[in-house]
Amino acid sequence: MLTDKDNLLRRLHQLRSEHRDLDTVITRLPEQGPVDQLQLQRLKKRKLGLKDEISRLESLLIPDRTA
Repeated sequence: MLTDKDNLLRRLHQLRSEHRDLDTVITRLPEQGPVDQLQLQRLKKRKLGLKDEISRLESLLIPDRTA
């Protein structure tokens, strides 16, 4: 049976993978010709949202040391 921690780790892995994929797409998009600025903006916004979600999950997995 998977624990909550296992589920969080799996989700974190998925988000990191999608973040890397988006980074690759964003980097290569200008190489394909004229860039659709709206598409580029949406991709960057999605990437930023993924980064925020990754940070949130990482904070759930790392216990507070201040206690």
